[in-house]
Amino acid sequence: MKTTATLMATAALCLGATALSAETWDMPMAYPATNYHSENGTAFASCVRDATQGAIDIVVHAGGSLFAGNDIKRAVQTGQAPIGERLLSAHANENPLFGVDSIPFLATSFDDSDKLWAAAKDAVAAALDEQNLVYVYSVPWPPQGFYFKKEVNSVADMAGVKFRAYNAATARIAELAGMVPVQIEAAELSQALATGVAESFISSGSTGVDSKVWESLTHFYDVQAWLPRNTIFVNKDSFNALDDAGKAALMDCGAKAGAAGEARAKELTDQYLKTLAENGMTVGGPSDELKAGLQGFGATMTEEWLASAGDAGRAAIAAYRGN
Repeated sequence: MKTTATLMATAALCLGATALSAETWDMPMAYPATNYHSENGTAFASCVRDATQGAIDIVVHAGGSLFAGNDIKRAVQTGQAPIGERLLSAHANENPLFGVDSIPFLATSFDDSDKLWAAAKDAVAAALDEQNLVYVYSVPWPPQGFYFKKEVNSVADMAGVKFRAYNAATARIAELAGMVPVQIEAAELSQALATGVAESFISSGSTGVDSKVWESLTHFYDVQAWLPRNTIFVNKDSFNALDDAGKAALMDCGAKAGAAGEARAKELTDQYLKTLAENGMTVGGPSDELKAGLQGFGATMTEEWLASAGDAGRAAIAAYRGN
């Protein structure tokens, strides 16, 4: 029979082996720690930590504190960080499939966004795989609307406005509307608005509340243009180095985080708009003239996207449309 001392020594060795085999994974995220995407990422990290009994310890770095938003994807691809979150449509210039969730007025509700993502996810995951990335999960933002510092009743009223562009779709909207596109990351938005570098942008109510845009802007038009998604992905080499249990834990927790994040987005959508109004912003839908003009942009951009996205993109849209 083993003595107490022997048992204690054995336990200590086991604990030491566990500590030595534990991996700490830094996870850069672009949005503030209080944003629901970041909170959801923190819950995902806890899930993975618990499921692997601490063997994978994911440390969240919110607010662009580790890498700026536009650097996160490259950092994970090259192994500077093993895991990260990114608004994937910001990289549609690399592959149009990354912008499938940001085609204006194609999928304008949570249900339609889910349907579109179900049709496109495998193709997007394959595109990520080609870039040394493994898709884990994605979470939609609430429907996108326009923020302005003046009343806007038609697309003609948008001409000349300095407009924050964060992906190919927003830059193209700026071009079609005669606005001046300025590339600004979310972490820099408040300062850009305060200093006049930007006068307008399109985003969800979430970004407006995070950035306290009522300090600089006056109007929000709930046009429900699209529901972009933030995507969590892992460096493929880091993923392949995990054992089967670690891989399973990562993906199982990712599935849970995807569902929880979307549920939270739905829950918060109306509250965000209420908060904007409570802080003095004029919140409402677009005029018929503005809506018609924006839908014209959407038709143009859908055809442009289909022409650029190749067979995989066309197949995804056909599946979404039921063709």
